[in-house]
Amino acid sequence: MIGTLYVVGTPIGNLGDISSRALETLKNVDFIAAEDTRVTIKLLNHFGIKKPLISYFEHNKHEKGEVITDRILQGEDCAIVTDAGMPCISDPGEDLVRQCAEKEIRTVVVPGPSAVISALAVSGLSTGRFCFEGFLSVNKKSRKDHLESLLTEQRTMIFYEAPHKLKNTLEDLCETFGDRKLSIARELTKVHEEVIRTTLKEAKERYADGSLKGEIVLILEGKKEETSPQYTIDEAVDYARRLIKDGMRPTDAAKEAAAISKIKKNDIYRLLI
Repeated sequence: MIGTLYVVGTPIGNLGDISSRALETLKNVDFIAAEDTRVTIKLLNHFGIKKPLISYFEHNKHEKGEVITDRILQGEDCAIVTDAGMPCISDPGEDLVRQCAEKEIRTVVVPGPSAVISALAVSGLSTGRFCFEGFLSVNKKSRKDHLESLLTEQRTMIFYEAPHKLKNTLEDLCETFGDRKLSIARELTKVHEEVIRTTLKEAKERYADGSLKGEIVLILEGKKEETSPQYTIDEAVDYARRLIKDGMRPTDAAKEAAAISKIKKNDIYRLLI
């Protein structure tokens, strides 16, 4: 009988956030694939769980992916975890899930904390539509191309960033997008958790000194939809003239036409007289 791959979410900081289902799964699987076994062993020790660990990360994922899937095909159950949060999101675990799909291995998700969703929820920005952009490249051209591809993006954008790269990232974001609303979520669920609601320009000026530390998520306002005027200026003037014909004073007619057409009152009044 073929085994199962369990994609298990683990806390992003506060160990109290782990679910009873996640703990039960980690206790019952035959082995655990971990991004960093040194980090995962601390989690397992805290909850008194003893399971064999196999290292699985970016630079060994192809080789170890074959080892893991072979063991599952032989009937063993495996849980994959990352250092924190949901594995397989901006994480090499997505390749393991793909390998399992190709080999028709059953995959089950055990949901847990996610820095992306947690940061978005407390950002104060629009949550109806959003896109996750992960880490920006350290390569200047790739970084520039990535940001320029988002110039017309109307959804709220979410980025991961490391503290030592924050200064340059804020400068690049400000240069690309101008001054937009920005929320900076830092050290989520940990002792020094902080959510800073600011703007790109203000953040660039305030945090250029590298004072922000810890795990950082940036939530950036999308481009506002440009709305076309409902009326042309000629139509607005015609509307004002009809109001005048009905007895309204020119200044009041111009004001009324401006409110409806979103065209400046003075422009309408100037053409009226």
